[in-house]
Amino acid sequence: MISERAGGAVVIRTAVPAETEVIADLHVRARSTYYPAGLPQAGFDWVEAWRGSIERPDGHVLCAVEQGRIVGIASFRTPDGAPAHTVKLFQFHVDPDRWRSGIGTALHAACVEEWRADGRRTAVLDVHTDNTRAQGFYARQGWVPDPENPPAEGDHHLFLRFSVPGE
Repeated sequence: MISERAGGAVVIRTAVPAETEVIADLHVRARSTYYPAGLPQAGFDWVEAWRGSIERPDGHVLCAVEQGRIVGIASFRTPDGAPAHTVKLFQFHVDPDRWRSGIGTALHAACVEEWRADGRRTAVLDVHTDNTRAQGFYARQGWVPDPENPPAEGDHHLFLRFSVPGE
C-alpha cells in the first residue's frame, strides 16, 4: 500500500481520521460546483461518512497535500458483490482553487499505482452527468464508458471503466 508518494511539491499519502473535517469540507466545495441547485442530501453528515471511509479496513483514502494543506482526495475499495480484481473509485475530488494544476493527475496516478500493487485489473466509477469537467478529466486518464452499465434513460450518472495497466 502507498503510504507516501511525492511528486514535485505535492505529497500523496494515506488519509488519517483526524483529517475528516478538512476532507469533508473539500468534498462539499468540489461537489457544489456541479450541482447548480445545491448539494443533494444537504443534511448528510459527510464528516462521519469520510471517517467511516478512512477507518474502513477494506477501503483506501488517499489525499494530495500541498504546502501542508489537503488539496485532493480519492476513496476506493472493492464494491460489494464485485470480483476481487475490481476496484471502485467512490470519491475523487480536487480543491476547485487548484483545478488544472496537475494535482488530479498525480492523485489518479497514485490510485493506479496502488490498484496495480493490490492486483486490481479493472476500476469502475460513476460520474454525475452534469459534471463535464470531471468526465473530460477521466477520459484523459483513459476511462471509457462501461459497456456492462450503459446509462438508463433519465439517469443522472454515467458509468466508466478503466483497465489497470500491468507491470
